[in-house]
Amino acid sequence: MRTAIPFWLALAGFLQAGGLTYEKELLEIHAAADAKSVVADFKFENKTDRPVTIAKVDKTCSCVSVQVADSKLTYAPGESGLIRAVFEMGNFSGVVDKTVAIWHDKDPEDKPSQILTVRVHIPVLVVMDVKTLKWAIGANPDPQKIDITMADTKPIRILSTSCTSESFKIELKTLEEGQHYQLLVTPDDTKQPGLAIIRIETDCENPRHKLQQVFATIRRELPAIP
Repeated sequence: MRTAIPFWLALAGFLQAGGLTYEKELLEIHAAADAKSVVADFKFENKTDRPVTIAKVDKTCSCVSVQVADSKLTYAPGESGLIRAVFEMGNFSGVVDKTVAIWHDKDPEDKPSQILTVRVHIPVLVVMDVKTLKWAIGANPDPQKIDITMADTKPIRILSTSCTSESFKIELKTLEEGQHYQLLVTPDDTKQPGLAIIRIETDCENPRHKLQQVFATIRRELPAIP
């Protein structure tokens, strides 16, 4: 499901920094596989000839917390400061972007002076070549496969698989123990729309990667867009 984008974020590409100048507007962080959180420090300086006040800070996700160093909000000409964003990684994996909007004094409510972005690269230890299998209504109920490879220094074994719908049959094939697997999924038929969640339990020591899930769907084909 697509998340609604705040109006101020939709305008981000058209906005210019006002008041405070940031060393970097985008910080890329490569997190460790077992990290629970990462910290991004955005350094800035007041290069204007007037005091500038940070009036408001907003974020697009509850997984991000934001702090201004020493809780200092007003900066005289030539003064420097730091805004720290802490991203709680939870069950995220892959490349994740999180944004923080900064309003300086005199900014309109719908136009923050600055959009800061934290881009976190989170290792994927259980790699699946596809996360959703799709059949069209009325199509042949042929089996489809998901290729699963392990990207850790230690072997990761699949302990069990389960499916939320009895209308799909699943079969796990071990190609290389602890390294490479294939999951075959076959619908009983494709006469009606259907949806199943397939859960894959591993013995990965990292809790974030211990349980994986993929989807199997039967649905009408959408018309092609001209």
